[in-house]
Amino acid sequence: MLAAERRDHLLEVLAREGKIVAKDVAARLGISEDSVRRDLRDLATEGLCQRVYGGALPVSPAVADYAARQTVATDGKRKVAAAAAALVRPGSALILDGGTTALAVARALPPDLECTVITHSPTIVAALLEHPRAELFLLGGRVFKHSAVACGAAAVEAAQNVSADLCLLGVTGVHPEAGLTTGDAEEAAMKRALAARAADTHILASSEKIGTASRFRVLPWEEITGLITDADPGHAVIEQLTARGVEVLTAG
Repeated sequence: MLAAERRDHLLEVLAREGKIVAKDVAARLGISEDSVRRDLRDLATEGLCQRVYGGALPVSPAVADYAARQTVATDGKRKVAAAAAALVRPGSALILDGGTTALAVARALPPDLECTVITHSPTIVAALLEHPRAELFLLGGRVFKHSAVACGAAAVEAAQNVSADLCLLGVTGVHPEAGLTTGDAEEAAMKRALAARAADTHILASSEKIGTASRFRVLPWEEITGLITDADPGHAVIEQLTARGVEVLTAG
């Protein structure tokens, strides 16, 4: 089989099965695992898969920069945001992550809602400036321009000095095996720091992120309260997560 044919076959397997197990593909094609791994390296370089131990997973479309992500799955993000905003109780303290879905949550909060919003995102603060009863706390640090949020040691330290009732956290990938992932190590660390300071943590994930993975794990499934998504409850990944005890809140 030619290299181009192997590549097409690998992409077909990824689309059909949601993952590639290198040893299984090698056995089916009668080639070495090294050949499959080289092909996966090439595909990963082109942004067509996310390599993991033993194979590869679908790559998340949410790893594009902030401006580009504002045009991705806008309807899904709006549905997720509406469901998430409904969890915020009057008088409560909310830790709100950065990113385009979190921004949609900020816009979905009732203008007269009395609450405290803690965030490391300047765009979230800007979106809530005209909410007269919302107390705003901005956590500072080095600005990660890709997602328009503060990250790094200073931001993590600031997060350790706050607490909240609820944390609404965005990720770029949601996969039963890879877990909850994002594309930057410092951003992943910041998300963990935020989640650790809330009584409950819900993950915001529009349907294009379901079944995909990025390079860095954010949290294990055991450390979240639930997942908010507009993905169909019959989606294979959602069924797997529900079966393992993950609470899934369907937005729609």
